[in-house]
Amino acid sequence: MIRNIEIERFSLTSSKPFDEVVAAIDATIGHPDMAEFGKSTHEARSFAELKSAVEKGLSEAGLVLFMQLDHGAVVRKETGHDTPRIIRFVIGNPLIMMEMAKHVPDARSYAPVTVLVDERADGVQTGWPAFWLLTKTQMRWRSPGVWI
Repeated sequence: MIRNIEIERFSLTSSKPFDEVVAAIDATIGHPDMAEFGKSTHEARSFAELKSAVEKGLSEAGLVLFMQLDHGAVVRKETGHDTPRIIRFVIGNPLIMMEMAKHVPDARSYAPVTVLVDERADGVQTGWPAFWLLTKTQMRWRSPGVWI
């Protein structure tokens, strides 16, 4: 079966420097030791243990960094230039994903989410899935607009 699911991306362009936008996002998310995070969540024997293991890695905003990729580095190697600078953050919260999936099972495919920070001629563009805005209350999230 093929299902069409419409996903929109929300993006904002900032006049702030790239490094400042990246630092603001980075400061908003938790940075656990991912090997330990994976081990403790995998070895949890109950939901209470799982919840505790997840919560240890969360930031005050209720988010954890799963991965950070420097897409710009790949492009710069080809061009030999200092630009573009592009960082992809893969962030989320397994407990929020679980709640989302209770209502929309396919939501598991979209969590964690990607936040892309892309330095362009007109400023620093930050983009993320628009559906994420709908869950910010659940995630105890400050508006992503604070980054830019």
